Amino acid sequence: MRELFDEVAGRSPLDPQEAVRQASRVPLRKRFYKEVGVAEAEGGFAITLDGKAIRTPSGRQVVIPSRALADAVATEWADQKETINPMTMPLTRIANSVVEGVVDRVDLVTEDLAKYLQSDLLFYRAGHPEGLVAREAAHWDPVLFWAAETLGAHFILSEGVMHVTQPAEALQAARAALPGDAWSVAALHVITTLTGSALLALALAHGVRDADQVWAAAYVDEDWNAEKWGVDEEAAGRRAARLRDFEAAVAVLNAVRPPVAKGP
Repeated sequence: MRELFDEVAGRSPLDPQEAVRQASRVPLRKRFYKEVGVAEAEGGFAITLDGKAIRTPSGRQVVIPSRALADAVATEWADQKETINPMTMPLTRIANSVVEGVVDRVDLVTEDLAKYLQSDLLFYRAGHPEGLVAREAAHWDPVLFWAAETLGAHFILSEGVMHVTQPAEALQAARAALPGDAWSVAALHVITTLTGSALLALALAHGVRDADQVWAAAYVDEDWNAEKWGVDEEAAGRRAARLRDFEAAVAVLNAVRPPVAKGP
């Protein structure tokens, strides 16, 4: 069963797209189990296949802290048909990644996440046309204002793609606002990888932006180009796959974080 879980979940604890690529290279396995269940376990809930708890490739039992999240992971397993398709199991992949690759190195994963702040999507602005400049500002400026006013993180913006070195104080202030638990850190890392913005992920975690606003902000430029030149079907397919992983990461974050008041 460990080998099966390895194939389903992928081996990358950080990059959901790489996990999918790895899983897609493995031939689909036949579904061998009949019943999927959720059982209480020390520290949370376990997923069972015909009564046997799922374990990671290293032998660790996958324990999920939220019953609602465990039910959602179990649903992914229950929804598999004659074969097991890893592409349809983003929650399972995140759960495996947390248990296998994050719980024992939260600080290292957090530092890797914080590195995205050095070249965040929100810092690099279009110089023209005016409509795109305005749209980027509408989606991105509220997050930057929040970071400055609430976190004390004052970042420098740049026109185009020329790299700009951010103040150490700003990076430290934003880094301090990241959560400290493995599940939230993993979810935010996935969100950051998919959106290109640790600040958007941070705003989501603090209730400053909701999931729809974050996703729209991440694709301002792509949506602008699609409106002007039409939709690229291949790109749209890739985006749909990323959205599935994004929604799974948001579900994980919502399941494990304490309620927060939504910001402006």
